[in-house]
Amino acid sequence: MPSFDIVSEVNQVELRNAVEQSNKEIANRFDFKGSDARIEQGEGALTLFADDEFKLGQVYDILTAKLAKRSVDVRYLDRGGVEKVSGNKLKQVVAVKEGVTGELARKIVKVIKDSKLKAQASIQGEAVRVSGAKKDMLQEAIALVRKSVADVPLQFNNFRD
Repeated sequence: MPSFDIVSEVNQVELRNAVEQSNKEIANRFDFKGSDARIEQGEGALTLFADDEFKLGQVYDILTAKLAKRSVDVRYLDRGGVEKVSGNKLKQVVAVKEGVTGELARKIVKVIKDSKLKAQASIQGEAVRVSGAKKDMLQEAIALVRKSVADVPLQFNNFRD
């Protein structure tokens, strides 16, 4: 029985490369000379450091530009609040969202069931497995999910015949 998985995974290598390129550009830019602006990558989150709100916004803009050049979807990022660190320095934690959340998985399953396609969807941890009798049904299910879920970047992988 043909099947595939719907997942939401960020390419970690490209993310790390974008962070490194952003840090290089920040170090070389004239408007950041003498400031402590940088990006640190942690487990599932990026931390942006800058001297003031404006520079923090500039650091985020540089990061999003580098991510876009490396084909990493910016919808993976979830900006947190701005925190004061020491003196007049600021930091902002940007969470990197991965995996299909329970609410989104239920929405995908409901969309597939409501469409009357001859395909079954089931939640498998942080992925949704869709199986059907024919490949054509699965291709229709992919098109349907792409059309109905636009706020989260999704990948369709692990296609089995």
